[in-house]
Amino acid sequence: MPRKTIVCRCEDITEDELRESIRSGLRDIESLKRFHALGTGPCQGRMCLVNLARLLREEGVPESEILPMASRPPLAWTPLAAFAGAKEGEKP
Repeated sequence: MPRKTIVCRCEDITEDELRESIRSGLRDIESLKRFHALGTGPCQGRMCLVNLARLLREEGVPESEILPMASRPPLAWTPLAAFAGAKEGEKP
C-alpha cells in the first residue's frame, strides 16, 4: 500500500517518493535535496529534515553518514535596496 504521508509540505513530497529514491541509490540528504528540491521551500528544511533523516535510518543508511544539508550563503552581501530597484545611495 502506498504511503501518501507528506514529508515536505513546501514541495509536496511524499514518504513513498523519498523511499523509492533512497532505494534507487540517493542515500544522502544533499542528493535527495537536489533531486526532489526537498528543503528548498519557504521553511528551508526546518519541517522536513528530521523526518528525512528518520527515513534514511529506516532504509539502512548508517547514522554517521546522515549529514545536514550544505549551507550556501550568498557570495557577497547584497543591500536590500538592490532588490527594491533603488540605485546606490538612493532610498527605495
